Amino acid sequence: MTKNQRLVYIALLAAQAVIISLIERAIPSPFFFAPGAKLGLANIITCMAIYTLRVRDASKVIMIRLILATLLGGTISTFLYSAAGSLLSFIGMLTIKKLSFGKVSLIGVSATGAVLHNIGQLLIASWVAQTWSVMLYLPILSLIGILTGIAIGITANYLLTHVEKLYYYMDLQAVEKI
Repeated sequence: MTKNQRLVYIALLAAQAVIISLIERAIPSPFFFAPGAKLGLANIITCMAIYTLRVRDASKVIMIRLILATLLGGTISTFLYSAAGSLLSFIGMLTIKKLSFGKVSLIGVSATGAVLHNIGQLLIASWVAQTWSVMLYLPILSLIGILTGIAIGITANYLLTHVEKLYYYMDLQAVEKI
């Protein structure tokens, strides 16, 4: 893949992630028992970026998504929560993918990322509220994160295996096993 093709692919993934984030923000939360919980649909794109791009390029997709989604309808606080969750999730997903040597599927990597995203957000909430009692919300968010992470992983796995054009963009060094 040429440099221009890689840049276009990064831009397309980032644009898709931003649009999905904005659409998801407009949809009311289906989790009435867990205020603030979201499906995390934009993480489909994050999973695709992790499995088709080098780490540096996948991190560009995430940073572009964070910045543009904040500029198009967020606040500084939403940026802090999203950035902390995304950073912890991204590092955790990469670690699980690299250290599992192909024994953990994309679905497991996605579920791990969802739980770590919740932990990152709750750490920021604890810092803002100046109390650790916010972490009592973690079991509820973890359960929701595992379920939505599995759904996101299944969707991303389906897209990676069934969208033939993606093979054109896959960096052979970044792809070990899908």
